[in-house]
Parts: sequence; C-alpha cells; structure tokens
Amino acid sequence: MTRDIQRRDLLKLGANLGLASTTLAFPALHALAQERKFAGKTVRILTWSDDTGLAVLRNIAQTFEAQTGARVIADRTGSTSEMVAKLKAAGSRAQYDVITLAGVGATTLAAAGLLEKPDLNQLPNLQNVDPRFRTGADGYGIGYLLWTGGLLYNTRTFKEAPTSYEEMWNPKYKQRLFLPPATWTDALDTIVAAAKLNGGGASNPEAGFKRLAELKDRVLTFGENPTQIAQLFRSNALDIGGVYAPAFFAKDLKDPSSGLGATYNLKEGFFADLMYTIMPKSHPGDSAVVHAFLNHTLDPVVQGRMAEDVLNGPVNQKAVLSAAAQKSPYIIKPEQLGDKAVIHDKSVIAAVRESWIKRYTQTFA
Repeated sequence: MTRDIQRRDLLKLGANLGLASTTLAFPALHALAQERKFAGKTVRILTWSDDTGLAVLRNIAQTFEAQTGARVIADRTGSTSEMVAKLKAAGSRAQYDVITLAGVGATTLAAAGLLEKPDLNQLPNLQNVDPRFRTGADGYGIGYLLWTGGLLYNTRTFKEAPTSYEEMWNPKYKQRLFLPPATWTDALDTIVAAAKLNGGGASNPEAGFKRLAELKDRVLTFGENPTQIAQLFRSNALDIGGVYAPAFFAKDLKDPSSGLGATYNLKEGFFADLMYTIMPKSHPGDSAVVHAFLNHTLDPVVQGRMAEDVLNGPVNQKAVLSAAAQKSPYIIKPEQLGDKAVIHDKSVIAAVRESWIKRYTQTFA
C-alpha cells in the first residue's frame, strides 16, 4: 500500500483507465495471453487506496488482463467502511463487478441483500484452499487473503519483541503509544485483545473497554496514516502500538534503520481476518468474466506474489512462495493458523460493529 497514499484517501481511477499488462513479471502468462478469451470484456473492481490496493492492481488485475484480454477498470477507496457505504448508496445501480474487502464488510453487505452468490463450480482454484477459508458471509464472500494483526514495537526500545498486548499498558510508554482508528477492523481486534487480558473476549468486551479507558491520556496518535506511523517509529517518537497489521510496512520491516519491529508471537494470540472478494447483485460485467476474475485471485502464483508484496497470508495451499517469503516471520501461512490465531465470528462482529465503533470513539474522546 506507495507509502504516501493514506488509507483514508479516496482515489478514483477514471473510467478510461486500463491497466497495463505485466507479462514480463509473470512470464508464464505470455503464452496464456494468446488465448485472450475475454477480449472486449470489462471488469470493474473496487479495492483499497493503499499498498494492498496497489498490489491488487499489479498482481491480480494486470495479470488477469494479460491472461484473458479483458479490461480491468479500478476504483479505490480508503477502508472497508467506505466500500460498504458506496455499495449501499448505489442500491440497485450497477457500479462494480468485484470488490475486495475485509470480512465484516462482506457480512454486512450480504445481510443487506446487496450481493450475489458466486457459482463455486466456476472457481476451480478454490479446491486448493483450506475448506475453512473458502467462503464466508453465508456463501457470498470468496476468501482470497488473510489480513493479520499483532503488535508493532520500536527495536531501539525493545531488545526482544514483546510477548503480550499487556505491554501497551506500561506507563513508561505514555505519549509514545499508538492505537488503530475507530472505524478499522484493527480497532475491533484491539477491543478483543484488551478484553482477553482480563479473561474476556469478543462475546464479553466490557473488560476490554475498561482496560482501554486506562490508555485515554497515553495515546500519541491513531494510525489512520501508516506512512505517518512509520515516520514516527523512524524518528524514535513511538515505542509500541496495536493491534495493527505488519502488512502496512512490508518495506520498513526490511530496513533496520526504520526502528520498526512487528510480532505475532503473543500469548493472547494474533488476529487473522479472512479478506473476501464479493460480487454485487447489481454488477455491469458478464458473469463468466467476473467469475474468471474471482478465480484468478486464487491463482497460486498470484497468491505468492500478493503475500510477498504486502505480507498478507495466502489461502491457496499450493501458493508459489519465494524462499524469502517462506522464511518471513511476517507472512502467516495457512498451516500456522492454530490455537494462536484469533478468527472472529463475522456475524457476531457485524452485529456489534457500529456500537463498538461508537464506544471506542467515546472512550478516547
């Protein structure tokens, strides 16, 4: 997600924007491109405005164009909440064929009756996905990547990575602590993490809100802009923060001078959110090409490239990962999703999302 693009920015790529082919990056696509069976067809997608969105365009949209001859037109926005709002505002007016978003957004839109269930028979790559992560949102969402969150920390402050979210409550980090913004899924994770410290959880968040209230005067900033967070760590103005995704800092984590570290090795666990591709009920594109795009998001080469680019966990068990990606502690592989992974019941989170956002906001007002 370049780093100067803020997650909250709304960037529209005009209707005449076609994404250039990248057959050099994916040599195997050169021969496949000769088929171009969807030449003349168009797929309109909505994705994020950050580095993940750019990676979607680069690794999924562009290679799909090269392979099939279809044209991909992209619109980008800053958050899942904004995506949900856009689709609700459009109603029955056809805008997008495919949207990539966090799981709670898919659940919300499915409940609102705004989505069409994909035909799983047209998604052969789904057979290589762990059955737990194939679909969600009552079958309306197709899982395509894992968004994972843990703790960020200052490598100058900590000789070793923290092993508990409890470390954020150490008073010596007053005004050197950051938390995620209220509307992000990461904030919901933070509420649950705080609750787990006192024996609570997603179904019993009261302890979490009580613990978070203790941090009211200690927070330096809320991480709406990952670029700013990276700069604050680099300038030694932050010590710790979370729950937040290392995926925002794929480049910084490779640079020792950034002062930025990240860990999933926490006794309360790390958070894993299955991100989905969804198909709006009212969509302008041909169904066959839309399903082909959904299937392409699960291509093993595509999955490996996305994982390496933005540190999102692949869901295709045959994902082609480079040696560096296989060794990376910041990429959660499917086999690592055991007891330490906190995976929310999307229907529960969707039901409490608005009230939690309000309470989180009021806690730090």
